[in-house]
Amino acid sequence: MTEKTIPNGYWEDANGALIPISKIKDIDKDRHRTVSDLCQAAIKQHAELAQFKAAAMAEVSDFIQRSLAQYEVQHGGKKGNVTLISFDGRYKVVRQIQESLVFDERLMAAKALIDECIQVWSKGSNAHIKLLVNDAFQVDQAGKINTGRVLGLRRAKIDDEKWLRAMAAIGDSIQVAGSKPYIRFYERDANGVYQTINLDMAAV
Repeated sequence: MTEKTIPNGYWEDANGALIPISKIKDIDKDRHRTVSDLCQAAIKQHAELAQFKAAAMAEVSDFIQRSLAQYEVQHGGKKGNVTLISFDGRYKVVRQIQESLVFDERLMAAKALIDECIQVWSKGSNAHIKLLVNDAFQVDQAGKINTGRVLGLRRAKIDDEKWLRAMAAIGDSIQVAGSKPYIRFYERDANGVYQTINLDMAAV
């Protein structure tokens, strides 16, 4: 993308129009400089924080490698949740890998089997099951199904052959769409409770 050249003596406004600097109020110039300086500083901080996260994740992985090497065990060190605590117990580092789950087309088979179960059970007193199922398969505004609700159906203790096949179909339809690593830092306070060392500026 070619950067647009702005003639000397002009500023470009939000609509792309060129405005003579002499026509711009001092307060507008002051606001522009204040906002621009702060956002550029924020961009720099964001980049530094991203570098710190990458370095911290790598250091945790390297430590895991060194620790497991004592037992002659080979491990990638980059996957799995782990909690590390300093010798004096003052600090704690928690690394978590959060997987994003989705369902493939086999979820449709599970829903069809469940609907058949409900049709049979509707003659009895299982209206609460129908409500539970319909809620589980509702989609959000983005058109996505809540994986937690669907997987929650598998906890129901229902001894029905068709229901069990539906639960098996749900299990088979689960796919890992991706994973996102998180790393969190804690310091123990005077009461022995670990408090988050917050890196979120809005929470400071």
